[in-house]
Amino acid sequence: MTNEAENIRLRRTKSVTRAEEITKQEAKIRKSQPDKPCHRPRDSLFTWSSGFTNFTGLINWAFLLLTMGGVRLLLENLIKYGILVDPEQWLIVLTGSQEGGTEHPSLVLVLYSVVPVAITLLIEKGLAEVEAHLGMFAHIANICILVMLPMIIIYTCVTRLKMIGASSVCCIYSVLFLKMWSYVQVNLWCRNARNSYTKPHLRRQSVSMSNLDNGKAVNNNANGDENNLISYPDNLNVKDMLFFIFAPTLCYELNFPRTDRIRKRFLLKRLLEVVILMQLVMCLFQQWIIPSVKNSLIPFSKMDVVKATERLLKLSIPNHLVWLTFFYLLFHSFFNLLGEIMHFADRNFYSDWWNSNNIDTFWRSWNLPVHRWAVRHLYIPMVEQGFSKNFASITVFFISAFFHEYLVSVPLRTFKIWAFMGMMGQIPLSMMCKWVEARYGSRWGNIIVWASLILGQPLCIMMYYHDYVITHFGEALLENYAAV
Repeated sequence: MTNEAENIRLRRTKSVTRAEEITKQEAKIRKSQPDKPCHRPRDSLFTWSSGFTNFTGLINWAFLLLTMGGVRLLLENLIKYGILVDPEQWLIVLTGSQEGGTEHPSLVLVLYSVVPVAITLLIEKGLAEVEAHLGMFAHIANICILVMLPMIIIYTCVTRLKMIGASSVCCIYSVLFLKMWSYVQVNLWCRNARNSYTKPHLRRQSVSMSNLDNGKAVNNNANGDENNLISYPDNLNVKDMLFFIFAPTLCYELNFPRTDRIRKRFLLKRLLEVVILMQLVMCLFQQWIIPSVKNSLIPFSKMDVVKATERLLKLSIPNHLVWLTFFYLLFHSFFNLLGEIMHFADRNFYSDWWNSNNIDTFWRSWNLPVHRWAVRHLYIPMVEQGFSKNFASITVFFISAFFHEYLVSVPLRTFKIWAFMGMMGQIPLSMMCKWVEARYGSRWGNIIVWASLILGQPLCIMMYYHDYVITHFGEALLENYAAV
């Protein structure tokens, strides 16, 4: 047995480098043949294994085709309805003169919003001097009244408060609700830290003579920076509160990052963008969206699936264009304009939500001020209190769903649950996106995100317009409100 093992000839396998040399040598031999070979092992470009990734020309083609389709729809709209854009109507709507009379309830509500802010500051000043549980109950009652007041006023002033004024009021009061929540909670953290603060006993460190001068300079700079920081309760003043109210953030801090100067050229660019894009949004809304919404009323009310689907797809293009324009207008142009004027240095208002592979990532990246507030003031405190992460996430979606419904149903005075259900439906949609992403790749998850954005919003608009007409005017007048 031993002799047989010794007679076995073991061959060393060829290394990769040697194999590559052999392949190159064979290629050289084939190239020298008289038949002039032109073939070699290659994959087609559309095959995943080819490694080809440069599809710039196809992207340009798709963009051009999409532009041509949009222009065709725009020309069809102009031929069918003519020019519907009327700047005079913009002024009437934006100034609130269509509310009638001299009362202007929406303007009164906007001015009244100063009252709950002042009450919050006064309660905090009192709590800074005397710790009392009654103060926190007063805070809760104040912010609850803050968010409930527009609902009561808008519902009672049916004939005097129009939709644009009511929408503006609801937006302002929603933002103030989130800001006051953050203001109260942050001051509570500071108050608790002050009450439980004990000065630590530190061992004195030895310092060599060689770096004594440098150490003095570093300590002087550190002490100077520390002295410039505002500490509790020195932050409880009108100036600090006004800065937080107008700053483009929902999360309160005692010391916000600040810029040294205002960049005039940057400020002028953002101002021009705000003015131009506002005109574009109103033009698209008046010329394109309103006729499409009215035309969808009859097919949607009759549940004609084919025609309703056609109207949905027709409405999805202008609606999505307006949504993208409004996103850039608000989160880039206006917030940067506001931040530049107020020397606010944190300009991280959005992330690359367009690359989101699932709907959960989209909601974490497209509106960072709200996401930052939800994580800091709702999600993390609930987890620290012992609640599970899933329950905390569902609570965040529930609060978001409430405010989505609040911003739609209250101005329309049509109390439905479509926006609420749409937001709560993001939870199973997120689970589906993650499953698709894990099984079919991130590209398909991103496609589902875009499809939900493009089709979900116009469907919600059609549903609310249908319910608004039926609620306030009755089914007998459907034909009147379907006419352009």
